[in-house]
Amino acid sequence: MRKIGVTELKTHASEIMRTVREEQATYTITYRGKPVGVLLPFAGHGDVVPEEREDSWSALERLRERMSQMPRPEKSLMDALSEMRG
Repeated sequence: MRKIGVTELKTHASEIMRTVREEQATYTITYRGKPVGVLLPFAGHGDVVPEEREDSWSALERLRERMSQMPRPEKSLMDALSEMRG
């Protein structure tokens, strides 16, 4: 898989897309040298189905439920911060 920076992708987008389409090339997209995404040819037929993601509110409710099951701390946050300062 070839690596390509975001700036180069912007500059040569048409050429890169043609390579993906015609040669079935794949690219790792990098930002400041770190991989951030992948560009690959579409191999399927029909529409792209978005990933199933949990509703944000449901995830927050699940987290609240998990936190309510945890034991209470011995000190409040304010007491702990006061101790650290003084």
